[in-house]
Amino acid sequence: MSFDRRLALIVLAPGALLGLWLLGGAGLLFSTLGPADRTAIADAIAPLVDSHGMLLVLWWFLAALSAGVLAQRLYATYGEAPARLADATRVLAGDAAAPPLPPQAGAGMGALAEAINALAGQRRALEDDMARLVADASRDVALQRDQLAALMAELEQSVVVLNLEGRILLYNARARALFRHLSQAPGGVAGAELIGLGRSIHAVIDRALIDHAREGIARRIARGDARASARFVTTTPLGHLIQVSLAPVRAAADDKGDVTGFVLLLDDITDEYEARSRQDSRWLDLSEASRASFASMQAALDMLDYPDLEPADRERFQAVVRDEVGAMSHRLTTLAADASHDMKTRWPLQDMLGADLAAAAAQRIAAETGQDVDTVAVDADIWLSVDSFALIQALAFLAARLAEVLGAPNLALRLAPAGGRAHLDLVFQGAAPGLDLAGWQTRPMQSGDAPSPLTVRDVVERHGGELWLEHARDGSGALFRFLLPVAAGTTPQVPAPGESRPAYYDFDLFAASAQSRESDERPLGEIAYTVFDTETTGLDPAGGDEILQIGATRIVNGRLLGSECFDQLVDPGRSIPEAGIAVHGIRPEMVRGKPTLLQVLPAFHAFAADTVLVGHNVAFDMRFLTLKENASGVRFDQPVLDTLLLAAIVHPGEESHGLEAMAARLGVAVSGRHTALGDALATAEIFLKLLPLLRARGILTLGQARAAAQTSYYARLRY
Repeated sequence: MSFDRRLALIVLAPGALLGLWLLGGAGLLFSTLGPADRTAIADAIAPLVDSHGMLLVLWWFLAALSAGVLAQRLYATYGEAPARLADATRVLAGDAAAPPLPPQAGAGMGALAEAINALAGQRRALEDDMARLVADASRDVALQRDQLAALMAELEQSVVVLNLEGRILLYNARARALFRHLSQAPGGVAGAELIGLGRSIHAVIDRALIDHAREGIARRIARGDARASARFVTTTPLGHLIQVSLAPVRAAADDKGDVTGFVLLLDDITDEYEARSRQDSRWLDLSEASRASFASMQAALDMLDYPDLEPADRERFQAVVRDEVGAMSHRLTTLAADASHDMKTRWPLQDMLGADLAAAAAQRIAAETGQDVDTVAVDADIWLSVDSFALIQALAFLAARLAEVLGAPNLALRLAPAGGRAHLDLVFQGAAPGLDLAGWQTRPMQSGDAPSPLTVRDVVERHGGELWLEHARDGSGALFRFLLPVAAGTTPQVPAPGESRPAYYDFDLFAASAQSRESDERPLGEIAYTVFDTETTGLDPAGGDEILQIGATRIVNGRLLGSECFDQLVDPGRSIPEAGIAVHGIRPEMVRGKPTLLQVLPAFHAFAADTVLVGHNVAFDMRFLTLKENASGVRFDQPVLDTLLLAAIVHPGEESHGLEAMAARLGVAVSGRHTALGDALATAEIFLKLLPLLRARGILTLGQARAAAQTSYYARLRY
């Protein structure tokens, strides 16, 4: 608990005043007496003071103590209680959904609290009515917004919309998957993706390239080309090739308004480029080898023109021609086979959840054969990159052939990871030693009465995979096993608590691009924040304790983006005390093999780039980060705000500013307590609740908030 100077002054003041009153009365009495009287009184009092002085001091002390206790109670009743009531009333004034005022001691304070709660209830009812009217009036707008969000989510193209500063204000799920793939090397740190509302696209695409494209678009618009756009190819830090199409966003629908932003369409063409490069290299090799072959054949043919050439020499030169022709034929055959393989493996495949593929295949097989198919052994988390129509057709074709040979075998589908690929198995019961897999692979498939131009082998090669037949060792059955590619970067993200759909757009960022001010001068509601928390092995960062987990979320334009989270366990490289495990629940086996802090910090630094850091008692967390600056080369030099210090500003009369106490006071539900991400999400909601309370006290900008925070008692604590 912090030292309350006001309370100490109120408790000690009565005793001091009583002592001064007594001393002043004695002085006044002595001033009215003559010298003889003063001497007589002093001589009379001296023996009493010597013998009963302590009794007089004790009497004064008891009187001072009683007066101090009375003053403390009066202060608690008429000083602290009204101040706390005022703080709670400000919370209600700023947030009608905040908890009602608790019952107050005393008839007057209790009646006042009831009256305030009644007014808050009336205001809440009025706001509910207003919200209902606004919702009715904006239903069409909301429908269009949801249709846009649904359309963006289903687009196969990666779409990103930027404001004029290059800040991301809209993106779809495909773009998020692409950026995650681009930003993570194998074994990389989770949460290191670079996309996010309010973040700069220049973290991935060079600013100079975008500026050059914008200049070209501006010149074409100036010439009257209202549909101007630009296209370029760039590389990412991890070596991916990205093809970018950039088009302007106009303020008016008739393409005559001012440009307010840009739309990017992105494609990862790395594999396509590598395939073309391989083919070009093969053609170059063929050209060089053929040039030498032509030279050898020309020389041999020139020698064969001589009429007096010996038969042995003539046979030798003819063999040269035959050998060179054979070698050229072999090279052409090999090149054609490689080109055919590239064409098949480059067949456009779609990302699909393996469980959905298995369910569709089971339904198709049941319709074709009348046999139920078991899909229990299907890994629900695997995403495949497949031509689902052709693959399901192949599975149904094989199942139908099994039904012809075995009658009614028990069928099952299994899906499991296999290294960097996946095994999809069509399992059947019964001995089948005479199955002709080779013949079935090369026979054109047929679905009902409609023949297909494809064979099972064509489908396998289209996926760049393989198919084989495996028999059970006990002879009880067998399976057809497909080796299939898995989708890259399409693992679905679990929505954060309280948000069913990730926030992929924020059109308010269009307006934010109109001006760019220094950080300290910017209003608190317009700043992008990274709210974070850590779990550690202990409370002594300088004594060897280490970070176990970092969790963070982002706030942009006053909105909590619960879907844009950073959540990473860290291998501390040391033991975890049992006392700490009881608090955060992180056991040694949970962090074994996880990235170290030196690996995690660059990813977290990228996640928090261009934002203000926010935390609760954040000096503790920042101490852990600053101690690793030299070792990691990562420095967090952006502004920092502490909800603990801000709470002490807006609620100076409260006894506790702990996370749970603040959450209860402000009406914030806390879930996942003592997990880094759970505490970060709770801190973010508390921070949003504090912003209107800070505005009510005249604290409007980041600089004002930082200056006010430094006046708090808690700002003097050091770790």
